[in-house]
Amino acid sequence: MTEEEIRTALKDCFDPEVPVNIVDLGLVYRIAVTPDPDAPGMMPKHRVEIDITMTSPGCPAHAQIIGQVQNRLAGVQGISETKVNLVWEPAWTPERLSPDARKQLGIE
Repeated sequence: MTEEEIRTALKDCFDPEVPVNIVDLGLVYRIAVTPDPDAPGMMPKHRVEIDITMTSPGCPAHAQIIGQVQNRLAGVQGISETKVNLVWEPAWTPERLSPDARKQLGIE
């Protein structure tokens, strides 16, 4: 399980107010993947911890976005546990938008 695999899975999660996934919006700040030797089952399992932010501290969709992240990663084989931390530092800015997000939003 790699950080890139987690980022790919998270591209299925969207801010309900913006038609862009949370990875391309730049809301995902940190992903840590660690082995979970205590998880049941035959295949290797991993714990995932993610730091995400919102475009503004007053974002009413934060609970919905965190729920999407947890639900999406619950469906990924090899993940035994997911922890999502909502962080505010550093503050999100439009510079965090990926080139794909800028194109989608028409702000190239």
